[in-house]
This record gives sequence, structure tokens and C-alpha cells, in this order.
Amino acid sequence: MKARSTSLPPPTAERDASPIHVLVVDDEEPLRRLLGRTLTAQGCRVDTAANGAEALAFIKEHDPDVVLTDLQMPGMTGLELLAHLKALRPTLEVVIMTAFADVDGAVAALRGGAYHFLTKPFQSNEFVGVTIAKAGEHRRLVDRTRSLEQRLAAGDRFGEMVGGSPKMQALYQMIEQIAPTASTVLILGESGTGKELVARALHERSPRAARPFAAINCGAIAPEMVESEMFGHVRGAFTGAHAARAGIFESANGGTLFLDEVADLPLAAQVKLLRAIQEGEIKPVGSDVTRRVDVRVIAATNVDLASRVEAGTFRRDLYYRLNVFLLELPPLRERPDDAVLLAVYFARKIAERIGKRQRRLAPDALDAIRAYGWPGNVRELENAMERACILGRGDELHASDFPFATTSVPALAPVPRSGERGDDELWALPYAEAKRRTLERFDQEYVRALDARANGNASEAARLAGLDRSNFRRIQRRVTVGVRPRRSGP
Repeated sequence: MKARSTSLPPPTAERDASPIHVLVVDDEEPLRRLLGRTLTAQGCRVDTAANGAEALAFIKEHDPDVVLTDLQMPGMTGLELLAHLKALRPTLEVVIMTAFADVDGAVAALRGGAYHFLTKPFQSNEFVGVTIAKAGEHRRLVDRTRSLEQRLAAGDRFGEMVGGSPKMQALYQMIEQIAPTASTVLILGESGTGKELVARALHERSPRAARPFAAINCGAIAPEMVESEMFGHVRGAFTGAHAARAGIFESANGGTLFLDEVADLPLAAQVKLLRAIQEGEIKPVGSDVTRRVDVRVIAATNVDLASRVEAGTFRRDLYYRLNVFLLELPPLRERPDDAVLLAVYFARKIAERIGKRQRRLAPDALDAIRAYGWPGNVRELENAMERACILGRGDELHASDFPFATTSVPALAPVPRSGERGDDELWALPYAEAKRRTLERFDQEYVRALDARANGNASEAARLAGLDRSNFRRIQRRVTVGVRPRRSGP
């Protein structure tokens, strides 16, 4: 069979969509023809070579997914060819054919990097096809992972932030522009999107990089302690103040202060924060003496701060003082390709941390990661990857290794073949009854999955479903109580 001329490997996406390309190498022409017909019938694209020299000449010009080669051949043996192939194309998968008696040669081939070996006579033509298909899929998986790794290395990351989507690239550019200034920055984004990573990137690219970076979560402090945490206190300022203590502003003096969940600050503390930003002065609790501080403030929140201003729970003047530069982080559901990049990044990072070999992500895992909505954003993805890397088995992670991939509608029972009993299957029921049961099961699984994604928040679940809250609650009650909707006709 004539080879199609392809001097360079096709892009990963194009390769993934094309048939598995196999080069069959054997000195016996009848076997080459037989394998060519067999593999072509099973959907492969096949080329052939009569010996190792022909195979190497072909590989220098083309990039098949798999080479299926005999072990014992005149001139260059299969083991020698394997070594040359791996030197030319390290990710190329090689399957060795060998006589049943030559098990030692097959073991040597596996040690040399062969994907698998087949003993002659073959178990069946289908078995040969399945082996080649698995080898080809593995090759494409390795190539896809390497392509993602190359994207990470080539610029689809910014410090500890990962993403190549247009929104993330625009964010990186904005960070580069405003980092050298001393202006305040307000970062908006859902929980888990990486707001602190943005703040650290701004600090590390600023003239203050050698000075402290201090962070505080305003929502995690008791309201009566907020001012003490931020501005410090003197001895005896309140019960329990046995010694003077510097606040977070003084700890960050000369550097950058990151105020996470700034919307949760009490109004009294907001007044003092505004003065600290505008005048560069703080007054510890219980003191009459002001202290000068030089701090760049970066604030973040996951709520609509403008609506808090309208509601009167956040000072308008502080809002405008913080909002000199506004950076918005897109949620992960709006950049599914970045979720895949992040998954590969976390797989490598987690492997280094736990001292295990990096796990590859199988195609079904990559598809599941891309399709999932990630309500917890990057934080949820990292946690899911850590769980899968620790509990998953084998060198590859599959969709079944991720808990979110299991909240799907169960597959229908298979259609019973002629002569088989199917009394308990949907297919054995009257059409109307089978349809009713299927729709009930869909409602149950769909509502359960949305509840999990929305962490039990009915309004968020309704938004994800594209329904108003009352309609979604009606479906939710029907599923919970078991009330069936009236249906006219089948």
C-alpha cells in the first residue's frame, strides 16, 4: 500500500480525529497482505515494509501511530529495529510479533520499550486489531500530554497561574502593565479562581518584590478583632491585650497587603482602612499616636461590591479608592480548555509533592474535565486531581477516578438479543411505561447532579439548569416526594 506523504507529524487534534496509522513490517509478503487487510477492515490506515531498512526509511518521512514488526527477520532483527525506532521517534508505539517459543525475545522487546507482543499464530484477527488500537490510543495520549506540557512551558502560564484562553492572556497583560505602579487594585472573581495568585503576581513584578507580601482574610476575623488585626493594638487596649502587637499593615510596611473578602469588613474598620490608604497613616487600637506606613493595598471579593455600596454596607468612597484598577478573573466553566491545562499542571505538581510518578490523563478523563462546570473553580480541580493521583491505579487516570464524573444519568440496559430474556429491562416494557420510568430516572439524576454542583444552593442550581427558581423547585419537590407529572399520551 502506498504511503501518504507527511513530512511532519499532524497537529494533535487532527491526529486524534484520524484513523490509527499502522506500519506493518515483515519479510513474508503473504502475512503483510493478511495483516493489511485485517487492520484496514478494522478502521486502521495501513502501510507496509518488507524489512527494517525499509521501515526506517518510511519512519524518517512519516509518523505512524504504531509499528507492528516481526521479531525474527533477515538483516535487521525486530529488536534492532525497535532500538532505531525509539531513537527516531521516542513516543512511537511498537508491537512485536514473535513465535510462541521465543518468549525471551518478547521479554527483551518489552524491556527495550515495546508496547506489547503478539505470539504467532494469533489468537484472532480481532485481538490483533484491539492490541493495535490500544497502542495507537496510548501513543496519542502521550502526544496530547506532551503537547499540553509544551503549552505550559511556552507561555500558557503566568507565575503560578495557568491558562491560555483569551481572557487569561488579557489578564496577564494587564498585570504586567499595572504591577510597577503603587496604585490600589480590586480583584473580582468567584471563590477558588485564584485571586491571591493574582495579588502575588502583582507584588512579584513590582518594585516592592523584595519587601513583605502579607495577606489577610477579612471574613475570617471576628468583627470585634478586625481593627486590632489590621492596625495592631497597645498593651491594655482591651481584655486579653497583655502586650502590644503590630497589625497586618505594619507587617506589610514597604511591601504589599492583600485584603481578601474585603466586602466583609465592618463599617467602622472601613473608615480606618480608607484613611490608611489615603494618608498612609494607622492608629493602633488604644493608642493616640499615628504611625506612618508605606503599603500597596490589593483587595479582592467574590461578591458584587457595587451592590453592597447601594445597600449601604460598604462605603462608596472606599469602593472608589480601592477600584483604581479592576481585574476580573473568569470562572473555570468559561475556559474549559484551561481546565485541561490545569489538570496536567496539577498532575505534575502533585506527583512531585507526594513522591510518585506523574499520572497521565486518559482521553475520557480529559473530556470529563473539559465538560464539567467546576463550581469550585481551580481549587476544586486541584483537590479532585490530588484525590485521583493518590487513589487512582495504574499509570493513567480515567474519568472514573474523578467523583464528579460519576454523577451522570445511568446508561439504559442493553437491548436483549434474540432468545434472551429481558423481563426486567426497559426494552421489555410497553413504550409509555418505559418512557415514564426513563424520564423519572433522568429527573432524579439530573437534580442530584445539579444539587452537588451548586453545593445545595437552589438558586444556583436553577441558574445552572437554565430555569427560574420556582420551576426548578417544582421539579426538585417532585423528585424528592415522588409526585409524578401528568403526561398526555406516551
